Amino acid sequence: MVFLKTLSLKSESQANKTFPLSLPLFGTDLNLDFSTPVTLLVGENGSGKSTLLEGLAVASERIVAGAAELADDASLPAARLLAAHLRLSWSRKTNRGFFLRAEDFFGYCRRLNQMHYELVDEANQLTSDYSQQGRSNFALGLALGTITGQADRLERQYEALEFRSHGESFLHFFSQRVIPEGLYLLDEPETPLSPQNQLTLLAVLHAAVQEDSQFIIATHSPILMAYPDANIYSLDQVPPQIIEYDQLEHVNLTRSFLNNPNAYLENLFR
Repeated sequence: MVFLKTLSLKSESQANKTFPLSLPLFGTDLNLDFSTPVTLLVGENGSGKSTLLEGLAVASERIVAGAAELADDASLPAARLLAAHLRLSWSRKTNRGFFLRAEDFFGYCRRLNQMHYELVDEANQLTSDYSQQGRSNFALGLALGTITGQADRLERQYEALEFRSHGESFLHFFSQRVIPEGLYLLDEPETPLSPQNQLTLLAVLHAAVQEDSQFIIATHSPILMAYPDANIYSLDQVPPQIIEYDQLEHVNLTRSFLNNPNAYLENLFR
């Protein structure tokens, strides 16, 4: 299913030199056609793919998985400016789905852990206060009921992630939140993943696509770029152009390095 059909830049926006509109990517007739359920945005660091995805997240009103609301995210003022200059075309708008950056997931884990310790400290302080006041265990149990329930829920959430590797935790977090008929924007989801877990992520994506979900993914991973029948936009070209997998610089450089790593290492370490 393709919910978001196209993304373009409003014509008057090309003359705006405020960042991020000052980036080369936004100084042209930007027009992306999302004609397949999976679209991949590729390009070198600084090409603007993460900025574009953040602006799209704001414009499409995605929630941020594992983080604060977009409107409250202090890291996204440029994205909010860009969003005001984007024109989106929908076949049918969906409120399902989310925007996910790897750092949001790790921030989520830290917050769960911190909240759990704060509840434990609160329970210990309450127990100490009731003991000093000579109050009954029954009264203490009533007072601790809500705190204990919250702490138990947080502990179950955190333990579901704590006893896995970073990559396994990320996959668990992601796969538990994907539901059918959603629009998902993923910024470099390969960051915490081994090559094997990147293959697992491909399988998760494919299962979600079979349930009518759409994905737009910014990535450096040749493994994710190999998703069958995906449209791959190269943001190293201005304006961005759809490019074949075997023409991608990321793919050819990785393949060349793996075929003969010594040739690259000898040049680097002379």
